[in-house]
Amino acid sequence: MQKNILHLDLDTFFVSCERLIDSRLQHRPLLVGGTGDRGVVAACSYETRLYGIHSGMSMKVARRLCPEAVVIKGNSGIYTKYSHLVTEIIKDKVPVFEKASVDEFYADLTGMDKFHGTYKYASELRQKIIKDSGLPISFGLSCNKIVSKVATGEAKPNNQLKIDSGFEKSFLAPLSIRKIPSVGEKTYQILRNLGVDKVSVVQQMPVEMMMSALGANGITIWKRANGIDNPPLIPFHERKSISTERTFTKDTIDVVKLRTTIFAMAENLAFQLRRADKLAGTLSIKIRYSDFNTYSKQVKIAYSSADHVIIPTALELFQKLYNRRLLVRLVGVKMTDIVSGNYQINLFDDTEELLNLYHAMDHVREKYGELSIMRASSIGVKTIGRFQNPFNGEPPMLLAHRKQ
Repeated sequence: MQKNILHLDLDTFFVSCERLIDSRLQHRPLLVGGTGDRGVVAACSYETRLYGIHSGMSMKVARRLCPEAVVIKGNSGIYTKYSHLVTEIIKDKVPVFEKASVDEFYADLTGMDKFHGTYKYASELRQKIIKDSGLPISFGLSCNKIVSKVATGEAKPNNQLKIDSGFEKSFLAPLSIRKIPSVGEKTYQILRNLGVDKVSVVQQMPVEMMMSALGANGITIWKRANGIDNPPLIPFHERKSISTERTFTKDTIDVVKLRTTIFAMAENLAFQLRRADKLAGTLSIKIRYSDFNTYSKQVKIAYSSADHVIIPTALELFQKLYNRRLLVRLVGVKMTDIVSGNYQINLFDDTEELLNLYHAMDHVREKYGELSIMRASSIGVKTIGRFQNPFNGEPPMLLAHRKQ
């Protein structure tokens, strides 16, 4: 049976979310990411790409290239919300799908052409996502993941493209070899030195030559260039950890600042657990010193999502771990051994007033943002840091490191 693999990609996802929230940002050059000297661009609008800006670039360099760009630190909670919304739409409409990243999906539509027509079905799915989420999204449809992903890139922005069976090779031929997934800057330079620029050149080369130049990766690139690489679709599943890290603008030995940051991180992760109806059974702390040596310590806890359990445990772990008295570059908090379940009252430790307080604070965060309300001990921490939210299958959200 002929495979039909759909690739969906939310266009400039973080940028689109920010514009959805604030319409004044429409058609303006926009950068999302860390704003300090160590910050990087997590996402950039199409307007900024005319200046040579791309994701992963130093924010300092990007601002110099496009001084008129609006710079936003970003809000992982908002992006998670919209990613989850799109995930639920796809889950409801597609029997088997893979969530490759916070804004990228693959779906296996094989066999659906007998009943609906795969292109028609994919088009209707795309229109539903646009209608229900308000976000632009593009798709590519072909016989395998690689060709579909490349097709999506050619369809953008906010469009769709189907590559019929048998036309994969001719579709890929005129494209730059950089369009092939797994061809990064280093590989591209090696291929350019061999006189390879277009996919068509690789198609004409013996596979042995590619293997000689690039090893096993050369075989993969050759197969992808010929449209015959068929990596499997990895079904959507829930991950079992949640974490956040913070790289400081300047390495610090300020213990009060370090403890305050750990406190705020633990408080935020506890809220993320409660919001997703999850409980954690293990907590760990990470410290990276100025010499880049990294240490971590973890402890098992009774399954919980309660601030008054998680925060003291995190601070106690930090106290035990921080013993070198060197400048600290990064700190992080991670919750693992995640299970589904609502927080249950502990008759020995909790009070009705405490549970009501949790409910009230979480309600404010849901309505006004994760940092709209926090305990006094967290005051002074302007941002939590790079947050990885895996709930409901979310892969790590690769936001830039945020700085004070």
